[in-house]
Amino acid sequence: MNLFTSLRYLAALHQHKHFGRAADACHITQPAFSNAIRALEEEFGTAIVKRGRAFESFTPEGERIFISAQRMLHEQEMLLQDLKGKSDQPVGALTLGAVPSVMPIAARFAGYLHARHPGLSLTVRSMSSQEIESGLENLLVDLGLGYTDRLKSRAAKLATIHQYTERYFLLRRAVKPGRAGLGMVSHPMSWEAASKLPLCLLTPEMHNRSIVDATFRQIGIHVDPVIETNSILTLGLTVLVGEVYSILPGALVAVLQGYAELEAVPLVDPDVMTPIGFMFTNSDRRSNAMRAALAMATDAEWLAHMAAHVGLLGIAATNG
Repeated sequence: MNLFTSLRYLAALHQHKHFGRAADACHITQPAFSNAIRALEEEFGTAIVKRGRAFESFTPEGERIFISAQRMLHEQEMLLQDLKGKSDQPVGALTLGAVPSVMPIAARFAGYLHARHPGLSLTVRSMSSQEIESGLENLLVDLGLGYTDRLKSRAAKLATIHQYTERYFLLRRAVKPGRAGLGMVSHPMSWEAASKLPLCLLTPEMHNRSIVDATFRQIGIHVDPVIETNSILTLGLTVLVGEVYSILPGALVAVLQGYAELEAVPLVDPDVMTPIGFMFTNSDRRSNAMRAALAMATDAEWLAHMAAHVGLLGIAATNG
């Protein structure tokens, strides 16, 4: 079997942590997949996987092999892109990881990038901040979109391109549904007032939740939400159908513009503004696909499009 194919199987196993799901992702049977991993173990003369009744983890040697495999696959992809494409007509694969709260912007960016460079094959994944940061360092992710203020300790390894500043809104049912979709309330609400409402918030492991919790702590308040979820969609739907409220960043509020039953209230006292940007490895060697993506991140047309979908701040208020 081709060595690069076997290394891709290894990368799939690292991603899915399950032989069956990894085999499905590689479009082969599980027995064939398992045989390929065993062949790699025979090739390197060491166990790669800790096996029980199911996949447990990689062995220490397996982790080292995986890291080297990722480097080899990365170098192969860069070489293929150089051979098959041109700097102004890039071809090849690019993986974009984005935190859940910015997925609407990541989706728009991918659409914009592919429209300009149809030779690119793009993968957009919803990932936690920690998964993005480790994925960038391990070459599992080419480009990340998320909270750049987390990267102070990784400044030497990762570079950033600022995109926008995330602002926060209370989402609630409108007393009187508007005619033009979701309403923007002109009079803001304090975080203290919001804390007294029954809230649906993200689960504690989500970085966006840590921002909300830190804001409440800043004003000396602890909040116990009535509903917790790791689903961004659930944040909006619980408000739509129940007697609860949510706190959402502007990019998610923008996705709900079609719901006339909802309205968004800017949250103040304090004014919370979180920088959002692209993150990538700090390297002079970049693939054609990465160069195209980084150029798009500073493109005036893209920036103007993005600015219209990150906070609704430019939309006239519809309710007092």
